[in-house]
Amino acid sequence: MMIEVLKSKLHCVRITEANLNYIGSITIDEDLMDAANMIAGEKVQIVDNNNGERLETYIIKGERGSGQICLNGAAARKVQPGDIVIIMSYALMDFEEAKRFKPTVVFPDPATNKVV
Repeated sequence: MMIEVLKSKLHCVRITEANLNYIGSITIDEDLMDAANMIAGEKVQIVDNNNGERLETYIIKGERGSGQICLNGAAARKVQPGDIVIIMSYALMDFEEAKRFKPTVVFPDPATNKVV
């Protein structure tokens, strides 16, 4: 049996931009992606702590060291710059493997979105 489990989480990062005039996705600082073991194109779930919105999209690389967290396209209507969000990705794995698996959880500084 395969189950879906939490693979990676960026806990409490701040939205730096909401860009309605883009095709879609979330732009994430490449340093944050590396720290959370996330890759470009990966599907993520985003939960906005300020307004309760939940959405899914995919990652595109942002400028390394910029602290950038930008919701693009239609998703930009669901957040405001300054909102605090949690970004999560999941993986399918065998039930026994899932029992031993430890997700990568990163707690960046919410003021700067820098890995501490």
